[in-house]
Amino acid sequence: MQAQVPLAAPNNAGVGLRVTLAALIWTLAYRVNGPFWDWVIFDTLALDSGSRLGSAVHFFFYDVSKIMLLLVAIIFAVTILRSFLSVERTRSLLGGRRSGVAVGLAALLGVATPFCTCSVVPAFIGFVSAGVPLAATLTFLIASPMVDLVALTLLYSLFGLPVALLYLGAGLSLAIVAGSLLGRLRLERFIEPFVFETHVPAGYDPAVGLTWRDRVNLGVEEVKLIVGRIWPFVLVGIALGAGVHGWVPEAFFARVAGPENVLAVPTAVLLGIPLYTSIVGMVPLAAALQAKGLAMGTVLAFMMSTVALSLPGLILLRRVLKLPLIAIFVAVVASGIITLGYIFNALL
Repeated sequence: MQAQVPLAAPNNAGVGLRVTLAALIWTLAYRVNGPFWDWVIFDTLALDSGSRLGSAVHFFFYDVSKIMLLLVAIIFAVTILRSFLSVERTRSLLGGRRSGVAVGLAALLGVATPFCTCSVVPAFIGFVSAGVPLAATLTFLIASPMVDLVALTLLYSLFGLPVALLYLGAGLSLAIVAGSLLGRLRLERFIEPFVFETHVPAGYDPAVGLTWRDRVNLGVEEVKLIVGRIWPFVLVGIALGAGVHGWVPEAFFARVAGPENVLAVPTAVLLGIPLYTSIVGMVPLAAALQAKGLAMGTVLAFMMSTVALSLPGLILLRRVLKLPLIAIFVAVVASGIITLGYIFNALL
């Protein structure tokens, strides 16, 4: 054991030095992002900062760089934190507990262990087969993609702390209330039978025994994986935001989803359901919509519907849920999102 000590210290020091150097480079890149694109777009390319084209082009390149830099830093940091809480541990925390306690824990754990659309089926099977109550399972599946630490940090950077906290509280409240209500309806009969026949083996927990070098390597790999998977959606979201920022007049939004339109919130929810994107890709678009005068409640309802009720996610869930449960799930969650949208529009 003594022979391992002098070897471990230099390794840990080397990992710390590389992380520190990377953090300094990231900080420098983030600080010069705005001035750099000002120089490229307005000085080098000579686009007019007051024109629609100049404004839209600057919005796109500045936000792409900013969002990508934030994604790299946030995903890396969140992965390090998540390396102490595996999915297996999450299931063990929720399984066998009283429904009310499990629902509350499921909402909080959903923030710490975000799932993407492609993960909903294995997550659902794993939770149900591990004995997690249906109410807690559905709560987790609502909170996990919607109340994402990465998205919350982006919301904070673009809208400020009050909006980020508002979104956090709204997302957790929606997940808890919707999950609890769905659990009380005793809908287990609408789950495909094979789910209950699946057994979770007592296997190796990947979060056990990791060194700091392992956790840093895991963070780097997670950055590559997630950024590689979602960058097209981020570009699409920012491109749409740039188009809205540069060309779509405020009068259009005032007519379609402005405060005078009583159906603005339901319209935003319906528009969000068929979109296939991540919550991260929606944040830049939401910023552009809010800048055009959309009420914050309408914007948040639009964001929530794209992830909590995304059509691809619902199609995947059909493999484990029967149509009546999917219909009830959509009705309950959509009603909650619309209610929150109206409440926030009245308060903000």
